[in-house]
Amino acid sequence: MSLDILVPVLPESVSDATLVVWHKKIGDWVKEGENLADLETDKVILEVPAPQSGVLQSIQIQGGEVVVSGQILAQLKTEAPQAAKTISPDEPPLSPSVRRLVAETEVDPNAISGSGKHGRILKSDVENYLNQQQPQTQPTAPSTSGVSLRPEQRVPMTRLRAKVAERLLQAQQNAAMLTTFNEVNLKAVIDLRNQYKQRFEDKHTIKLGFMSFFVKASIEALKRFPAINASIDGNDIIYHGYYDIGIAVTTQRGLIVPILRDADQLDFAGIEKGIQDFGNKARNGSISTEDLSGGTFTITNGGIFGSMLSTPILNPPQCAILGMHAIKDRPVVENGEIVIRPIMYLALSYDHRLVDGKEAVQFLGVIKECLEAPAHLLLNI
Repeated sequence: MSLDILVPVLPESVSDATLVVWHKKIGDWVKEGENLADLETDKVILEVPAPQSGVLQSIQIQGGEVVVSGQILAQLKTEAPQAAKTISPDEPPLSPSVRRLVAETEVDPNAISGSGKHGRILKSDVENYLNQQQPQTQPTAPSTSGVSLRPEQRVPMTRLRAKVAERLLQAQQNAAMLTTFNEVNLKAVIDLRNQYKQRFEDKHTIKLGFMSFFVKASIEALKRFPAINASIDGNDIIYHGYYDIGIAVTTQRGLIVPILRDADQLDFAGIEKGIQDFGNKARNGSISTEDLSGGTFTITNGGIFGSMLSTPILNPPQCAILGMHAIKDRPVVENGEIVIRPIMYLALSYDHRLVDGKEAVQFLGVIKECLEAPAHLLLNI
């Protein structure tokens, strides 16, 4: 009996997807629920599971082709193979990121020794295997024309990268974007964190990071300046009575912005757990479209890569984004004396059609105030 393998129902607002790679080939025996192929949308990677066990009989759609919901991808012959008991063992379990690397490099995962738990193959195992297989580089003979070889590689842009590019270009073309800056002394936050981080971790089983302080400070500032939590829809302004904070996360596929829903209702532990959950999902490729949808304000942290100063670009239809940067010890004047303090530059990019410069400057001032005296956040004053 033959069974059609169909494109699964795509998430709301996603019209089509691109077939990235087949993990099985014609004639392979597959188990029910085993991932057959990866589909890439503008936001996430979707897996195509086998509806039943059987043999992959035919493939209608090849890698790189665009598909829509319900389209036939392949046929599965559901009768068990005659030599089912003698077939070779299944491939080692692979995470989505490892599967993509294996498919891109066309290596046999059975030839790779996994260093992960229970022999699981990690990305580093694949990279080490590829390095071992590369031939020794030989000196390049000079060309007779006197022109040196200049290798280059052309690859298609991923859908996520293309979507990010489209949205960033849209923000620059359709918004009157300006950026204002300030600096914040993080000594009080660092001292508070150092004093309580172990008790915090013991109680909540998660580390106390800096991002929860910035989320809390941003929410306090958004409450005082509701226009910065608003968005423009045509000739209308939408003032949001909730605080869904986007946290920019860099992945192998590009930048994504998962959303902390109703962040004003979360305590420090809830914020840290939400951020950790997004990080885990981003690494294993399980982040969903729902995780990435909506948002009223975004925070991005270029400081983790060493950035000293930047002008973050708006995430439409939001009208503002906060940029964090690296913390550096700098000389500052306190009570007439020069002292060394941990300083971070902050950047707020905003849509000048909706937010006045005065509001933007005062908004950063509130964040600075909350972080330099974190009792404001803890006491809600």
